[in-house]
Amino acid sequence: MKKRNTVLISGVLSIFILISIQVFMIRNIWKQKDEMFALRYTMWSQEAISFINRRMPTDGFDTVRLLLRGYSGKAINELHAIKNREELTVKKKEILDYFTEVVNREQDLSELLSSYFERRGFDKNFNFSIEVQDLEIISHDTIIIYQNGFSDKQQTSKGKGMASSSDFSKSRVLVNRPILEDNDYRFLFNYYIDFSNKRRLILKETSASLGMSIFSILAVAILFMITYRNLREEKRLSDLKTDFINNMTHELKTPLSTITVAGRTLEMEQIRANQDKILETARMIGKQSIHLNQIINMILDISMWERTQFQLDKKPVEIERVLDEVVESFKSGDGCNATINRKYDFKGVIVDLDVVYFTTMINNLLSNAVKYSDRVPVISVEGFARDNQIFIRVIDNGIGINKIDQKHLFDKFYRASSGNIHKFKGLGLGLYYVKKITEAHGGSVAVDSKPGKGSIFTITIPY
Repeated sequence: MKKRNTVLISGVLSIFILISIQVFMIRNIWKQKDEMFALRYTMWSQEAISFINRRMPTDGFDTVRLLLRGYSGKAINELHAIKNREELTVKKKEILDYFTEVVNREQDLSELLSSYFERRGFDKNFNFSIEVQDLEIISHDTIIIYQNGFSDKQQTSKGKGMASSSDFSKSRVLVNRPILEDNDYRFLFNYYIDFSNKRRLILKETSASLGMSIFSILAVAILFMITYRNLREEKRLSDLKTDFINNMTHELKTPLSTITVAGRTLEMEQIRANQDKILETARMIGKQSIHLNQIINMILDISMWERTQFQLDKKPVEIERVLDEVVESFKSGDGCNATINRKYDFKGVIVDLDVVYFTTMINNLLSNAVKYSDRVPVISVEGFARDNQIFIRVIDNGIGINKIDQKHLFDKFYRASSGNIHKFKGLGLGLYYVKKITEAHGGSVAVDSKPGKGSIFTITIPY
């Protein structure tokens, strides 16, 4: 248990460290790709601006200049007419909002850049934002409307499709710093672009690294799960081995001790003088010898099955007659204290069976029905034929089996561990023996049980 917990903790810690390292590496790769993306488009944007300045009759702000020229003349007169400081502040904000709105609405630089990017085969889908740096209204004196260096809040306006200015500050690319000026105003701002599918493009570039990271994490996790599962299986097999040795020791010691005691009894003079006692002791020795021989033969048979292919000596028999003989024989022996009900509907079918192994298989099921019962055993043996198969059911009123134990019930050496079941004798080979014999006949065995509700074992064999 301690070793298993150590492996589990170490494995989980290792996976956590690996995931942390991979996340750190992916973040760094993403950051590098993001910087490279911004650098590329900064360079391409500068090339585009140079191309526009050289080859185009416009810089993309001609309409903006025309509208601002007409508005700034009116703004000068309105500013000089204001005497109240609060009204002046409101007016300045109104002027700033107008300038910002006009440059966003009427600028043509975005279309010029998009056309240039498309001709060069670059991504043309981007959004833009305007960040005002300085705005002055000029008459006989200069009136500062907005100046970034003297403001607590930076005036940023975004183009269509943008979520917020804070989003731009993380991923935008500075393209140009236009200065629009005339006799009545001076307007300085930064022009930024940001790509709507930037994340998708970066993800595409980092997909190989991301895929390798995910693959390595999954590989380590799968290897850990396999290792841990193998460790648990090793622990389970080790426990089964220990239980088998303990049970086998107990099973062998009981008849051996009885035989030893009986042998010493026969050495006593008063016993040798009593013929009835001698006969009783001899029968006891014979019975325990048979039991001991059955245990040894079962172990030898299973050992042989592990080394060689299971061989049957099949003969055509009437299944109802054979099954009835097995039940009658059991009733007169180990099942003498049990109530056994029979219900057959085989319709006289003939089945190829190894009668010896078949008898042992049914006896094991009946013995378990008697052994694992905490009250007077009541057993029902049902049989019928359907679709070229025979079905045999052994139904008992025993202690039942929980779902977890049912998964391993037919495993070699396995014994259910719930309740006080270990008070019953056994090597954990009986049901394994049943499964092997059934499969050797080309059939299968299944169990349906609930704790305290008894069990139903169903054997299916084709004919």
